[in-house]
Amino acid sequence: MTNHAVCLSILQLSDLHILAAPEDKMLGINTEHYFHACLEQAFVAKPHFDLILLTGDLAQDPCPSSYRRILSSLEAYETPCVCLPGNHDDYELMQQVFNTDRINCRKQVFLGNWQLISLNSRIPGEPGGRLSKGELAFLENCLTENPGRHALVAVHHHFLETKSPWMDTMIIENSQELLAIVGQYPQVKVITTGHIHQVMDIKIATFRVLGAPSTCFQFAPETLEFSVSDAAPGYRLIELYADGRVESEVIRLPEPLTELQANTHGY
Repeated sequence: MTNHAVCLSILQLSDLHILAAPEDKMLGINTEHYFHACLEQAFVAKPHFDLILLTGDLAQDPCPSSYRRILSSLEAYETPCVCLPGNHDDYELMQQVFNTDRINCRKQVFLGNWQLISLNSRIPGEPGGRLSKGELAFLENCLTENPGRHALVAVHHHFLETKSPWMDTMIIENSQELLAIVGQYPQVKVITTGHIHQVMDIKIATFRVLGAPSTCFQFAPETLEFSVSDAAPGYRLIELYADGRVESEVIRLPEPLTELQANTHGY
């Protein structure tokens, strides 16, 4: 894309939870089947995207085969892809597998007069999130060095409360540090996250906060304890305009998850 592009189109897919073998199931559903279904539906409806953005929890059981199958699925589409880690991922293994010119774990990408900044909120061995001093410094450096570019920031964990107490125990624990930095740079127009397996769309200050559904099972909103919903898998479309405007919508597969098995013990 050139700097004069009218609109940049991003396909956000999140929380794939791909298992060790293609036939494996989680909570009664084949997570890999629904990842493929979301990817295929998105490209049937809109044949061209400027970028695919995978916002964490790509694998439930991180192993070379699970990541390689994701890579193979993405390679079928001639679209650049950025992958960032979630709490279930093995980031080092991700970086080894997603290491092609088109599909990788780049932390900064320039598209037109936009920059996309990917942050790692993973705490190894823990479900919750935190942004290290290094990640926060990286964010600020990207923004300082590119004052003339609009910015989209992507991170796995959420940093605004969801009104689900069990989920909010996993919020980025130093969210205020993130907000303090972003608040100094009005070129940040949108921050998008994964992890919450549900929709979020909130405008605060000068930017918009988006949360994506999962490509497999969804969490029931505003619940005290872990709870899943039979809402259909989905993905988020994000359009970035040269003047800094952001348009976004969530698209779901046509059918709810009738085979979903509620599991009160979590995931």
